[in-house]
Amino acid sequence: MNDSKTQVIYNGKIIQVVLEDGRWEMVRHQSAVAILLQNERGEMLCVRQYRRAIADYTLEAPAGLIDEGETPEAAAHRELQEEAGLDADMELISRFYSSPGFCNEELYMFRASNPRESRLPMDDDEDIEVIWRQPAEVLRELQSAATKGSASTIAAVLHALSAQVAVEQGA
Repeated sequence: MNDSKTQVIYNGKIIQVVLEDGRWEMVRHQSAVAILLQNERGEMLCVRQYRRAIADYTLEAPAGLIDEGETPEAAAHRELQEEAGLDADMELISRFYSSPGFCNEELYMFRASNPRESRLPMDDDEDIEVIWRQPAEVLRELQSAATKGSASTIAAVLHALSAQVAVEQGA
């Protein structure tokens, strides 16, 4: 049983900020999806876009929020269509929290396969460039801070690299 007292500090479109027990500030955030899609050369699909929260461009795996009433898999299909003009078969490969110390945003990571053209309109506030990159190259750029990314991008890169190692080792 939870006897804590929760006070809503802010109610926004995608987040809610609460104060629990007069001490713990927490962000309640919609869940999201991220998609790892690799081509026949092993390159992963990335999107370059401006992120107002950091006032800079990022290189990311395609990702986005899960709409009300939408399943994570349906959101993954929609986001890939909006951001890259593609649809694909989806397999859930991981679930994790973006920053559990203060935020409950859960991310669902999907591996996409068998891509096909299928475009949905981008969100009004999106200006996205699609880029295919080798996962090791993306990792090096993130490690050196030559490129800015996200937790979901790092997770996608690590999934891609671990799959590559498994193939090389015959697993």
